[in-house]
Amino acid sequence: MNFGRKNWYTYARRFNMKNQLVTGLSSLLAAACLFACGGDQKQESQAKEGEALSQVQQLVFDASKFTVETVERDGKTLTYRAFEDIPYVLHPADSAMQKLNIYVPEAYYEGKKIGNYDLHSAPIFLPNSVGGYLPGPREKPGQMSFGKVNATFYALLHGYVVAAPGVRGRGMKNASGENVGAAPAAICDLKAAVRFLRANAGKVPGDVEKIVSNGTSAGGALSALLGTTGNHKDYEAELEKMGAANAGDEIFAASCYCPITNLDHGDMAYEWEFNGQNDFHRTRLEPPAEGETEPKFIPVSGTMSEERQALSAELKRAFPAYLNSLNLKDEAGNPLTLDEGGDGSFKDFVGKVVMASAQRQLERGEDLSGMKWLTIENGKVSGIDFAKYVEFRTRMKEAPAFDNITLGTAENELFGNAGTECRHFTEFSHAHSSVQGGLAEAELVKMMNPMNYIQDPAAAKAKHFRVRHGTVDRDASLAISAMLALKLGNEGLSVDFAYPWGVAHDGDYDLEELFGWIDEIAGGN
Repeated sequence: MNFGRKNWYTYARRFNMKNQLVTGLSSLLAAACLFACGGDQKQESQAKEGEALSQVQQLVFDASKFTVETVERDGKTLTYRAFEDIPYVLHPADSAMQKLNIYVPEAYYEGKKIGNYDLHSAPIFLPNSVGGYLPGPREKPGQMSFGKVNATFYALLHGYVVAAPGVRGRGMKNASGENVGAAPAAICDLKAAVRFLRANAGKVPGDVEKIVSNGTSAGGALSALLGTTGNHKDYEAELEKMGAANAGDEIFAASCYCPITNLDHGDMAYEWEFNGQNDFHRTRLEPPAEGETEPKFIPVSGTMSEERQALSAELKRAFPAYLNSLNLKDEAGNPLTLDEGGDGSFKDFVGKVVMASAQRQLERGEDLSGMKWLTIENGKVSGIDFAKYVEFRTRMKEAPAFDNITLGTAENELFGNAGTECRHFTEFSHAHSSVQGGLAEAELVKMMNPMNYIQDPAAAKAKHFRVRHGTVDRDASLAISAMLALKLGNEGLSVDFAYPWGVAHDGDYDLEELFGWIDEIAGGN
């Protein structure tokens, strides 16, 4: 995965989190010892600490522990109630990370409404800050990301309750040096946070039946996974080990920006799109120099080796069989397929979604005459040269894009285990490995792919999904989001799917539209 701006920010915040004081059961016990005195005072202190300890042990929300805070951003003032540092599991692998912050518009405690919402009816917005499958710290309202005000700030202004969980990710180790952030840590943390909210229905602010997850990139993939795997037994053993609350983990809706998902088929999808484009162009991120605050983005360009070009061709040939196995259909019920060469109705579908995006931009008054790969007649986008469009987009990653034969990607680290930093997760790259890398268990790979659960009746699915992938986003193939959206729609779920014009690998760029979607499905209009 490209270590872009959002991922660098997540990475930096990860280390800030590591410097925070660790609280949990041990600190509660220490507090009991420190403040216990003698006689009645001692008994009273012990009783209070015992009650606090019991609440943590039972994962009970305490509405009395909050602060009221005010923040100003973009000329807007937000006053909110903050319930922070809430443990959502009994046995955390990282007690600083595996906590939840809950934020509520203070207006609700003054008896006011925001739109049609109040303290009990407001949807619960569940953002995760994961990028690059790195750790995702809890998102505080107004926190700036490269000059951008976060979605949590605006969600509160709009009237939502925000539940922001900390989520483990790759690179995290415990005191023994074991990896504690590899798969399935992140998805299980999100599930545990949802279980905490549901276990405290009627105690936590907001409507636990209207939980809406939101994420970008790897976070978008986790949002999709959370929305498709509710209450599935595959995750139960890990959640029990973590000490998650005894409740369900199904959600109402999932917002998925540029999801880096379906990883075990991501390489072949990437080459279906970019095979023949042997030159690659991307940026390398360098951390801020001493005395500076912003990282540097260094352009990197090159040409794939003959070996990589051969792998690209082989992966492209493998994609049609997988695509056809999904039995996808368009809204009219027409089959979407590919022939052995990678052409067919599915490719046409992807092209039509791009054309629809161009048409919307044309109607907004943008001059698209420079897009020579589009055919525009009488103000209407009537055709697309897909090969020239891909050439316009340019290749970003060498083949294989995700399961690298040298174990060099974020996704290889995602599928590490306690004692191994990186592993392969596809039979193809394992067979072609230049470093004799190990292979992740098939069950683990399954657990990280939402496509495996969409048709599984044992998985509770969110009712609504919103999937976005920018027209110039090259981090994954356009096919990945298309397959996800189509498969969800084919199963009768509500899906809002688009390729936003001119958008690269990014998220939360259209919050007004996102919140409009949430209001429509949650009855907030």
